[in-house]
Amino acid sequence: MKKTLITGATGSLGQLLVNALKSKTDASNIAVLVRDTEKDIVQEYQSHGLDIRVSDYENTDKLKTAFEGIEQVFLISGNDLGARLQQHKNVIEAAKTANVKHIFYTSSVRKTESKDAPLDPVISGHAQTEEAIIKSGLDYTILRHNLYSEVVPMFIGDKEQLLKTKTIYLPTENGKVTFVPRKDFAEAEANILIAPEDHQNKIYELNGSEQVSFEEISEILSAILEEKITYVSPKVDEFESQMKAAGLPNEIVGMLSMFSQGIANGEFNFEKTDIEKVLGRKTQTVKAFLGEVYA
Repeated sequence: MKKTLITGATGSLGQLLVNALKSKTDASNIAVLVRDTEKDIVQEYQSHGLDIRVSDYENTDKLKTAFEGIEQVFLISGNDLGARLQQHKNVIEAAKTANVKHIFYTSSVRKTESKDAPLDPVISGHAQTEEAIIKSGLDYTILRHNLYSEVVPMFIGDKEQLLKTKTIYLPTENGKVTFVPRKDFAEAEANILIAPEDHQNKIYELNGSEQVSFEEISEILSAILEEKITYVSPKVDEFESQMKAAGLPNEIVGMLSMFSQGIANGEFNFEKTDIEKVLGRKTQTVKAFLGEVYA
């Protein structure tokens, strides 16, 4: 495998991707970009022979140094919606300066790019990053992710909370999502990084193998928990007022509302998927994933 640097390597997806790569190539081929070398996971990486590079998305000079000798960069998108477009541009510019050949980017699936769409704060940054990468002159692979399966427990609560409320309360209406667990993204993207020449200048739609609504999720959870879990889809303003009254921070309420409206509008409901070809199998079912989380 070509010398590859993984950004965001201490995050959830980054760790899974590094572990998937370690099973496919020599550790010396893997570099990880980190901010804090004292973290336990960084110490573990070092003990396994990975190449530790220190910088963050804000420091362009350190990024250029971190990218020296790197042939391909896997850019895991930042999570600061206000700052991440510039952060991504910093990474792209540093990669060009350091003569990186190929950049991979974790973007998002989308059907609507309107400024009026609920998900515009998320989607616009991804769309502009894609444009910057394509215009950079670097070889690229755009990896458009659907929602992680892991967002389901984030949105509806853990087992204890569900058994207490016996209700999924989200304004997602009848919208469906083709969820993918992080581990399937990591496995697929490790396969792509191992054979980058097969994926040059391509855009992939990484959607799960099934379309599932939160009403169907309530039925799945009813069977798993052996308790009736009811699905309620309130009006958006009612949902937001109820969540704020329950003490949730405004940022969390806004995030839940934004994604719920996107789901209701069908923004994550796709029949086409490229991930099965890369994995050589279907993605993990929502039923299997929820069985692991809520059993």
